[in-house]
Amino acid sequence: MFKNNDRIHVQQSRAEYHLYQLISKKMENLNKKSDSRQTVILCIGTDRSTGDALGPLTGTFLSTYHNFNAPIFGNVEKPVHAKNLQQIKKEIDANFYNPFIIAIDAGLGKKSSVGCVDVKEGPLFPGSGVKKELTAIGDMHITGMVNVGGYMEYLVLQSTRLNLVIKMARTIARGLRLAVSESQPQKRRVSSGLS
Repeated sequence: MFKNNDRIHVQQSRAEYHLYQLISKKMENLNKKSDSRQTVILCIGTDRSTGDALGPLTGTFLSTYHNFNAPIFGNVEKPVHAKNLQQIKKEIDANFYNPFIIAIDAGLGKKSSVGCVDVKEGPLFPGSGVKKELTAIGDMHITGMVNVGGYMEYLVLQSTRLNLVIKMARTIARGLRLAVSESQPQKRRVSSGLS
């Protein structure tokens, strides 16, 4: 159905499993599986906008997994967004030595991309879909294409279907749970300490 090797669609069969394989492959390419760096999950977005809630919803779903052994920054209760991203980055740097950061955010794209989840090596450029210039962050990133971009991006994010965002967040959380638990040594659950 989709030929892009960095992408899955939430409606495809066994989407969580395919996403897990894709995340694992990217982590392996970045030598995460052979190093001892702590994986940190950074879920970016706000619950004030349906489309932009992908990151916080993913963080919330991840936090329900009691055996998930990576710190999670960003959820519906305490989102990470443009106004506090720098502060959270400083907090991560202060608490984790050279962490392996996986950043998650919503994105806008072509009509044919809506419902797709992209997994890429390298940093995320949060806010780029709405023409904001924020600090790049992460060793790899996951972007869920929640709606069509190119015109009136803020309004488009506001009018995104919540059902799609929830499906995408659940799929990302399930894929991440499998990939991170495979790559991280078992540790006590660490609270993110967001204030």
